[in-house]
Amino acid sequence: MQIHQANIILVNSPVLIMATVDKAATNAVDSAKIRGRSIDRTSFSAEDSIHHLWSSLGLPPEALSSLQLIGDGPGLPSSFKIGHLAQTSIALSALTAALIHSLRNHSRVPRVTVPLQHAVIEFKSERLYLLNGKSTPPLWGPIGGLHKTADGHVRIHDNFPNHRNGALQLLGCPPTGNRSEVAGAVLKWKSEDLETAAFQNNSVISALRSYKEWDIHPQAKAISNFPITIRKISPGPPGLPSHLKSGNDRCLRGLRVLELSRVIAAPVAGKTLAAHGADVIWITSPHLPDLPALDRDLARGKRTVQLDLRSETDCSTLRDLAKHADIFIQGYRPGSLAAKGFSAGDIVSLHPGIIYASMSAYGPDGPWSKNRGFDSLIQTCSGMNFSEAAHFGAGEAAKPLPCQALDHAAGYFLAAGISAALYKKATEGGSWTVDVSLAGTMKFLRSLGQWEGKTGFECWDPCKAEEVKESGFGVLKAVRHSAVVEGAMPGWDVMPKVLGSDNTEWL
Repeated sequence: MQIHQANIILVNSPVLIMATVDKAATNAVDSAKIRGRSIDRTSFSAEDSIHHLWSSLGLPPEALSSLQLIGDGPGLPSSFKIGHLAQTSIALSALTAALIHSLRNHSRVPRVTVPLQHAVIEFKSERLYLLNGKSTPPLWGPIGGLHKTADGHVRIHDNFPNHRNGALQLLGCPPTGNRSEVAGAVLKWKSEDLETAAFQNNSVISALRSYKEWDIHPQAKAISNFPITIRKISPGPPGLPSHLKSGNDRCLRGLRVLELSRVIAAPVAGKTLAAHGADVIWITSPHLPDLPALDRDLARGKRTVQLDLRSETDCSTLRDLAKHADIFIQGYRPGSLAAKGFSAGDIVSLHPGIIYASMSAYGPDGPWSKNRGFDSLIQTCSGMNFSEAAHFGAGEAAKPLPCQALDHAAGYFLAAGISAALYKKATEGGSWTVDVSLAGTMKFLRSLGQWEGKTGFECWDPCKAEEVKESGFGVLKAVRHSAVVEGAMPGWDVMPKVLGSDNTEWL
């Protein structure tokens, strides 16, 4: 095994390509390119992408014979290959979980099946659920979205009140400022000047760029060509946690996961591990605003505890939980939890052998690595929205993707990276970190290429919420998990409830 300079775990063995892989893609995916440089993924099928990711992560090639993908095509109306991304990321998360199932049961890897149409529906799960027969309330605030500047456009993110208030203050608008007032204030700014000022204040605003403009930016150059970074950070004996016994009904049954997160990407990772049987404790804070419209979907499968990390008592409680956790997920702005004593090194010192998984906006390297960000803003600053509008051809300055594709894919990639790190812990020993970013996921999606012209938009936009269960808020009808695992069917045993409803203890 060798570690690439960008900290991606790579392997020296050649890449295994099964008979289903296109010949052109087979020629493109060679071990030399994987070890050193970016590769051309534009001709890849979803199967090709999974084989490339699996091999690059150093996972056993024979497990790939257990994978079955159903369907192909755009998946959702977009020039980007969102169907490919959805099927790839969800299947990768399920196949890595199935690999752990085979390891703990000393058996073959169970068959994993992921239909494309179901995968893209799950990429919209937070928009499709029904609570007591009512659809999801609006997810965007009153001043958010695209605004014209003196030299272009910016996108304002205002889901959280503190970010909305920060934007109003930065723009010199009153706390009650409306969209019209904000639009007038934004016109006085140049796009990148406002973006920079927002990074330095408590607001989240991105300048609209083309690919040409983004590709020369220092942050664009700092983003890895591979979406999942796994590093061994300390030695230790090999083996799975002792409480992960054989004979389980789900792949990760009994795995203990602490999740400190908000919004979509990191919560999707915890929700995915929960679907495969993990005991996930979702830690939120009583002094930070929540997003109930998102939480109703993303809390499925999780127990919920609230801790205020400004309190030493609550910090002590979190440390006690971490001592017996297998996985520690954090999705806050880089450095914020470390400042409170919960860095990867801190957590490993509490529990050697733990896996510390982080979700960030822009990745661990580059001038923007410490900045906060969200899916819609990564789409804006990176050229995706500009390119999407150009393909659609309606004369718009920017066109957002039809779902939060970066959030969802990054969440599944993080879940896959966690299971891959768990496999490495079992076979090699040690403590591991996993890093995934929205920007890295964006770069991966862009690398797949785009459908020519408007052809990618000429497809059905599917909607389907079918699983009905009682939640702490009433009858919840939501999207089932799209991955099927033979003999270990994923699903959620715990339904959403009021935040802080559970005890601070492991099952």
